[in-house]
Formats: sequence, C-alpha cells, structure tokens
Amino acid sequence: MHYRTSRRTLLTATAATAVAAAAGTVAVGGAAQASGTSGVSTDSRLKRLISRMSLEEKVGQLFVMRVYGHSATAPDQADIDANLSEIGVRTAAELISTYHVGGIIYFAWAHNTRDPHQIADLSNGIQRAGLAGPTPLPLIVSTDQEHGIVCRVGEPATLMPGAMALGAGGSRSDARTAGRVAGAELAALGINQNYAPVADVNVNPANPVIGVRSFGSDPEAVAGMVAAQVKGYQSAGIASAAKHFPGHGDTSTDSHTGLPYIHHTREEWEELDAPSFRAAIAAGIDSIMTAHIVVPALDPSEDPATLSRPILTGILREELGYDGVVVTDSLGMEGVRTKYGDERVPVLALLAGVDQLLNPPDLRVAWNAVLEAVKSGELSEARVEESVLRILRLKAKLGLFRDPYVTRRGVDRTVGTAAHLATADRIAERTTTLLANEGRLLPLSRRTHGNVLVVGADPASPSGTTGPPTRTLAEAFTELGFTASALSTGTAPSQAKIAEAVAAAAGKDAVLVGTYNVTATSAQRALVTALAATGVPVITLAVRNPYDIAHLAGTGYRASLAAYSWTDVELRAAVRVIAGRAEPRGRLPVPVQRADAPAQALYPVGYGLSY
Repeated sequence: MHYRTSRRTLLTATAATAVAAAAGTVAVGGAAQASGTSGVSTDSRLKRLISRMSLEEKVGQLFVMRVYGHSATAPDQADIDANLSEIGVRTAAELISTYHVGGIIYFAWAHNTRDPHQIADLSNGIQRAGLAGPTPLPLIVSTDQEHGIVCRVGEPATLMPGAMALGAGGSRSDARTAGRVAGAELAALGINQNYAPVADVNVNPANPVIGVRSFGSDPEAVAGMVAAQVKGYQSAGIASAAKHFPGHGDTSTDSHTGLPYIHHTREEWEELDAPSFRAAIAAGIDSIMTAHIVVPALDPSEDPATLSRPILTGILREELGYDGVVVTDSLGMEGVRTKYGDERVPVLALLAGVDQLLNPPDLRVAWNAVLEAVKSGELSEARVEESVLRILRLKAKLGLFRDPYVTRRGVDRTVGTAAHLATADRIAERTTTLLANEGRLLPLSRRTHGNVLVVGADPASPSGTTGPPTRTLAEAFTELGFTASALSTGTAPSQAKIAEAVAAAAGKDAVLVGTYNVTATSAQRALVTALAATGVPVITLAVRNPYDIAHLAGTGYRASLAAYSWTDVELRAAVRVIAGRAEPRGRLPVPVQRADAPAQALYPVGYGLSY
C-alpha cells in the first residue's frame, strides 16, 4: 500500500476548507499569531471551525483512546474481537467515525507498533479516517516513548538511554540530542505527541513507578534535563508532554494499582517538585500530563491531582501561567478510579482544568458522561470549546492541518539510520557508572580475563524487540574479542539455578552478574555470594535501579556498575566500559543509601569512579 494518496482523493472540498480555515502558526503557550497576509489570527480560524462542529464532535476531540490492531481498517480478527469487547467498535477508523476522538495512543501490547512501515501506514489510515468525518479533522497520535524502561516503538527504530541514564551522563546537550533524534523518528512514523520527558524528581528510592524513569533526585539538575529534552523533542516537530504534574517522585505506591499520597508541604513542593515543571513551561512545553496522586498541601479535599481544580487551574494554569494542553494520565489506572466512578472521572477532570482525557476504561461511558454533563448544564459548552481550541491549536502548530501524512521514503531516511544508532551508542557510553573496582579489576583485559560468563536477570524487553540481557551482554563481549557465554538465572534464582551458575563458572576468568532490583532477602544476593566463593572475580551490573549495590555488601563482588536500563544500547555501552573501550563517565544522579542505615549515604549524588 502506498503511504501517500493524492490530495484530491483524500481531501474533499469540505475537508480542504477545514484545512485552510485552521492552518497557521500558533505560538507556544497558546497565544495565536497573525497568519499570512490576511492578518486573521489562527485562533479566529480555529474558532470558526469549532463553531461548525456538533457537540458530539467537540466532546470527541477531548478523548485520546487506545485501539487494537496494526491497521486502521483491516486489523487481525483477534484485535477486532478485542475492540468490540472493550470499545464496541471493530477498527480504529470505526472508533474515529463513531466517537470523533481527537487522538489515538499507540501501545505495543495493542499491536500498534510491529515495524516502522506498518506504524506509518497505521498513522496514515488514522488520519484518513479523521479527514473523512463530518468536520474533517486530523488526529494527534501519541505514545509513551520515554526510552529506557518505557518504550513502545522498538528496534529497528533507534533506542536511546532512559532518563536516569541521561541524568548520570549529566549532559544537557546529550539529553537534547536524544530528544531530537527520538522525536524525528517518531515524526517519521506519524506519531506527533510523545508522553515524555518524565519531570518527576525521584527522591524516594522505594518509588515503584518512577525510579529510573526520572533524571534524578536533584531538582535543579532534573529541571535542566527536562528543559533540554523538551527542546529536543519539539525541535523535531512533535509535541512533548512533561509528566506527572504536580510531581510523582516521592511515593512508595504505584498509581496504576492504588492512590498514592505525597506528603510534601507547600514549601517542599516548591523546592522539590515545581522546578522541573517550571523549566518545562519556560522551554515551551506543548502539553503537561497530570498525576493520579493526592497532595493534601496543594488540595485539602484530597482529590487526586487529575481531578483537582486547585492544582490544575489554581496552580498550573494561574500560578505557573501555563495555557497549553493538559492531558490526564490513563483514566484506566486505579489511582484516579478509587474515589469516583468511571462516569464521574472525565467530567470532574474537565471541571478541574484538563483538556485531553486519556484512555478511559470504557469510552462509551466516559464519552456519554461528558455529553450528558454539557446537556444538563453541569459542564458548559464554552468550557468544552476552551479545551477543543487548545487541542486544535496544537494540531495547527504540528502542521497536521497542512499535511498529516507520512511517507515510506521519510521512514527509510529517518528511522534507525546508522547515524542515529551511532549517536545513541555515543550517548550511552557517557552514562555507565562505575561504583566499585576492587584491586582495579576493571578494565577487563582479554589477555588475563578473556573467558567471561554472563549470568543474571532477563527482564522482558521494554519494547518487546531487544534482549534478553544476558545474551546481549555476552554477544557484546564476543564482538570485542572475548570468549563469552550466557546463562539466564532470573530475578529469583533457585538453589538449583545457583548451583548451575557455579558449575558454569568453573574455568572462567570472570563472571558478570546482571542484577535487577536487589533487596535484602533477594536470592540474587545468594547468587553473587556463591559465585564469588568460587574465586572467580565477580562483576555486578545493575540493569535497572542503581540502588542494588547497597544490598550486595558482603557478597564478595570485585567490581560493580550501574546501567540504569536493560535495553541493548545501554548494555552494550556497559560492556565497552568494562572492557576498557570507553571510560566510565557516568555519575550517580541519585544517592545510594546504606541498606543497614538508610539515613546514611553509601554513595552520594555525583559519585562515580574513573579509570
């Protein structure tokens, strides 16, 4: 199938009128600029467009929805069945024609992201469906391409280091470059809004939902990295979304499964959480995502922030001066559903100041609830139009009214190019952090330690396209001239698996153990201890949280590093550091506290060894 159909076929006379009416340049922050020689502002044109829309179309524009399938019109039967079961439609095109949704979100598990050409074709099919509506409107296509441990589009697209890895690298230039490259590839695929970067400041090592998705624990450093990534993504022509306002960094509850409380005072919020969002706004952020968290100091009603007018309108809009698009985190998450029913949540979110309602569990219930709230007068049509205007401004800024389509040639020239892959490798090399190096074991020499065993955890690939980590690490050693073998021992190795690893270590010159979220009672501790007892030098590599080393005290390892993610680009970079092909330049962006005395830092922010 060709990606670009003729304009004559795609745009009826009505559609062409809509495109012309809404085209123009929109300034960041929502202020309209004069468009062309006519002097008619973009806002004026967009308001005329809105005036021709039905109430159902206006309500639909507020929703960003998941849909199953690799194609907008011809998904696999299993995806048709899933769509019918969850949404009541068969395809993405039917979803758009039925509910007039303003956006679609891509997920790997929804089978939206098989390969670059397929993704581009899906995006084009979605845009065709949007322009076929009563009021022809392009859609915002979004995804969570944070990189690192949250990644929806996988290889052969370029995978960059995640936020905490970039924080360890400490280079705002690298953060901006990573955003620009990643943004260019998303744009080529027809994905025009990325729910990144994470602006949360991870001050709680027990945080189960943010962790390495954050740039670090220092508010000023995080703010600088957030601003750099925003500029990088948006320089590539896509919208960026800083998340999760007002700050999800200090919680031990996952908002996917519960309702977290943040007990910062207003002063602590200003000092810890606010700077990164202020920086994002100053950098021209196009959208901000809300958090399903309770912050009593900001809203004593204890409503989750997504539903809090004091937080979203009072603080974000009025105090911080933000007039861009506000998008909810997924409305299917338990954190936002705990206090109110699914039919109340979207209405309350709009009353609080939200513009886009992301991924409700039941679209029919949510869509009809908003429609009924307008008809009953609880929600004014003017309030709905205010959000529709912000959404259409963003679509205009992204050029979607001029041409929402992408091409096969654009995919091939942009996605996963040799230059992009080399950039990712260079950036990743500057992120690996060396935390311990007893007796200067590292860098590992092929002459004295040429035969390496790789064992450890093999968590599922974030994108479904990389790994498993032990094999990736072993292959990276082999490419550098080592003899290497891999044995997956998992995150909770049994005694039998530990014995198998000990037997495999016989005759080896070194063992690399990939660790994953080690705790005081983790069997991964026993694995490291048993391997070290063989006398073979043991190197540990934390493939997620850098806090693992605090729980490995006394196990006998000789060297320890942090990679911050188990994606291939970061694992290969770690091997190059271990083998001395690159210097260990990464520095901890978070403190690692002692396991036996959490009030004391084992390694402070900024710690990292060199060769």
